Amino acid sequence: MPSLTPHEFRPVTTLRGVGTALAEKLAVLGLRTIQDVLFHLPYRYEDRTQTIPLGSLQTGMRAVVEGEVQLSEVTFRGRRQLLVRISDGSGWLTLRFFHFGAAQQTQLARGIKLRCFGEVRAGQKTLEMVHPEYRRITPDNPMVESNTLTPIYPATEGIQQARLRQLSTAALQELQHNSIRDWLPADLLPDPRWPTLQAALHYVHRPPPDASLELIAAGRHPAQRRLAFEELLAQQLSLRQLRQDIKNDASWSLLQGSELLKQFCNTLPFQLTSAQQRVWQEIEQDLAQSQPMLRLVQGDVGSGKTVVAALAAIKAVACGMQAALMAPTELLAEQHARNFQRWLAPLNIDVVLLTGKHTGKARTAIMESLASGKASVAIGTHALFQSDVLFTKLAVVIIDEQHRFGVHQRLLLREKGINTGRYPHQLIMTATPIPRTLAMSAYADLDVSVIDELPPGRTPVQTVVVPDSRRDEIVQRVREACLQQRQVYWVCPLIEESELLSAQAAEDLYTTLRSALPELRIELLHGRMNAKQKDLIMERFKSHEADVLVATTVIEVGVDVPNASVMVIENAERMGLAQLHQLRGRVGRGSAQSSCVLLYQYPLSDVARTRLRIMRETNDGFEIARHDLEIRGPGELLGTRQTGLVQLRVADLMRDADLLPQVQKAADFLLKDKPDHVEPLLTRWVGQSERFGKV
Repeated sequence: MPSLTPHEFRPVTTLRGVGTALAEKLAVLGLRTIQDVLFHLPYRYEDRTQTIPLGSLQTGMRAVVEGEVQLSEVTFRGRRQLLVRISDGSGWLTLRFFHFGAAQQTQLARGIKLRCFGEVRAGQKTLEMVHPEYRRITPDNPMVESNTLTPIYPATEGIQQARLRQLSTAALQELQHNSIRDWLPADLLPDPRWPTLQAALHYVHRPPPDASLELIAAGRHPAQRRLAFEELLAQQLSLRQLRQDIKNDASWSLLQGSELLKQFCNTLPFQLTSAQQRVWQEIEQDLAQSQPMLRLVQGDVGSGKTVVAALAAIKAVACGMQAALMAPTELLAEQHARNFQRWLAPLNIDVVLLTGKHTGKARTAIMESLASGKASVAIGTHALFQSDVLFTKLAVVIIDEQHRFGVHQRLLLREKGINTGRYPHQLIMTATPIPRTLAMSAYADLDVSVIDELPPGRTPVQTVVVPDSRRDEIVQRVREACLQQRQVYWVCPLIEESELLSAQAAEDLYTTLRSALPELRIELLHGRMNAKQKDLIMERFKSHEADVLVATTVIEVGVDVPNASVMVIENAERMGLAQLHQLRGRVGRGSAQSSCVLLYQYPLSDVARTRLRIMRETNDGFEIARHDLEIRGPGELLGTRQTGLVQLRVADLMRDADLLPQVQKAADFLLKDKPDHVEPLLTRWVGQSERFGKV
């Protein structure tokens, strides 16, 4: 690696005014060196370049004002507070402080001139600002208009914006004297008109007053694009480095099992689709290698990913090894366990379920069966990767709904195979399809397979959007469906992230429907029930001992009742596209024509109206995912808090998707021709603390 420019890596304590105590607080933000400060980028800006007369202020404005203190007093209106009234001849403004000391009272005495910045609110007698930023104006400290937009930085407790601006100013001054090393050859950049790295950094920290706030807010300024490209490249390199590290490890070469797999396929009541067969061939080729498989399988709701996962587990068992499947929720883990036990019991394969609810002797027995090798397949939640859960020979790890977990949790389960000196193969599944280019960036450590075909006999679900005022019509529609021997889901959304409130809402609806439909058998299912209750209710619904299942969104994934042909979703306007699509996927699993009713309440936001329109127009999961990306961005869809991409400071995967092909080419070039440039880029953008490791 070439010698690094020393000044970039000098500790923050070399900057003026940074002592040990402040350095400890800055470390919370990952700011340990001057380079860290330079790449701690603003997330928005405020225009403080002009002073607004007090008489021109309006509620909701964020403004810079100047005035002389006319009144300063401590009052006790409900709580102790300091009120400071200022005037500039054109109007009045009250400054309200709830946290203050004696020194601050002295600083804000009558006759003092102040410059303040804050949000204008309506007050009792005048407009006011609560806890504004302010500075005294004195002959020794005259105020000059700011000649740049004011940056607002990600902060933490004990560090004010003013301090972060002082630090960035000091770091930018260092940049003027010592240029920062640019690790990207100019011909790697997609646009030759982009500014240099140094100019881009200066611009984003201190945009000129004539800068377009709209362009900057949209992230489309060339300076932002230059930095976004480098940041996306660093993330790509980080994930590829992880992939390479894992590929260098030894794994089990799984070559046996063709007879057992054939026996399994013969017991299934259906034939695999051509897409399932194609994806399984890709997986089987990976499992035959002596390096760990790293494969993501994408497939729409109901495309048959679980059967493909079962094939991988059977392959491991046929070779004398073990397999583990991790699901994000207990309900989904329980559903997988039931399917696997039903499928694998005829093959004499022992399947165990381990979730957080298993305690005491039951948990000990499960753990002993895994440690001894008696149990060949483990299904569970995150409980599977707890330190005291041991396997004999774990050869295949299957993760369902990758975006609900993430890189680090996936790697923890991978470590369960280390006692044999070999690492397990990893198969990742998701029903949240994302565009291939995006998948290659978000999951650069994985190969990607797509099950792009639904099993034969599936009929597209007809979706209707209905206002709550027409509820009686829907109740009648439910009655008619049930009289035709069909079954119905009626789903209540999670309200305010509270299982308690959600359960109450479901219970109210359950009571209402029982009164309106006394001739029907109606069951209630929600997340506050214990596993035994949930299993009992689901079994009754599956065996058609119930006509209508009133449920919370616990049935979003994993529930398979082919006879259910109507899905009614309450307050559909509150839900995201991905969740609505998952819920709709619970029907249309048999041969009967199925329908989904999206009940909504007025008023509808523009986003909600758009979501409901998209659901009505298409059943295509990839199309829905594309729209979901446009509406929400990739954060929620990819679970980037888990994948690590939440650390993106200036880039945005959806907005900057056009850069991704060039990012991948640049990564190829650096890894092959400039490998000594990789580590400095990772240090700059990803950081040591956030680097993906193998543990």
